[in-house]
Amino acid sequence: QVQLVESGGGLVQAGDSLRLSCAASGLTFRNYAMGWFRQPPGKERDFVAAINPSGSSTIYGDSVKGRFTISRDNARNTVYLQMNSLKPDDTAIYYCAVSYTINPINTPRGYGYWGQGTQVTVSS
Repeated sequence: QVQLVESGGGLVQAGDSLRLSCAASGLTFRNYAMGWFRQPPGKERDFVAAINPSGSSTIYGDSVKGRFTISRDNARNTVYLQMNSLKPDDTAIYYCAVSYTINPINTPRGYGYWGQGTQVTVSS
């Protein structure tokens, strides 16, 4: 019954910003670390960002450090990914996921539930 629904993707130009949202249900959201991953066309899934249950600790993939910010609103059961200075290489399907761990983790094997994904396309 766990459900994760991503939204906020779209087609933007290089340099633009987007904010992705992931609404969670079917779990005690505040108890779980959350993560974002992405899968570019024809490539493997890649770690983007993760956040601990309280929102006090975050980690990021090297390619998005300084540009993306993960945050969460436990009262709304929602995790966000603010994406600034978007590049064509950011084009991917973006997935949110529920972590098995308390601390943020960067491996997909550490996540038990996944959303359906939302497409982000960045043009040159």
